[in-house]
Amino acid sequence: MWTLALRGGARVAVVAAEWCDAFDVVTRGRVQLELRDGEPGPVLGRDAGFWLRGTGVRAQRNPGRRTARVRIFTPRARTFTCQSRHPVPQLPNDGGAT
Repeated sequence: MWTLALRGGARVAVVAAEWCDAFDVVTRGRVQLELRDGEPGPVLGRDAGFWLRGTGVRAQRNPGRRTARVRIFTPRARTFTCQSRHPVPQLPNDGGAT
């Protein structure tokens, strides 16, 4: 399980190979999905759960000023925390199968 902390205005790219088996749950704040054509997608609030597999989402963004947190559940056993920064970082590869 991962925890993604998105500071206000921060954006994290979604690399399909790294997010293919991830189920995300917003635990604090709001997260806006950025669609593959660059258009803004839905804004998801606390307790919203979503899959990214097959959606074409290219980024997750925090539209607010306060830090948003997203719990990311995968079948992989390793647990770590990833802090977002500007410029947009990619989530580290935890060595699991993709």
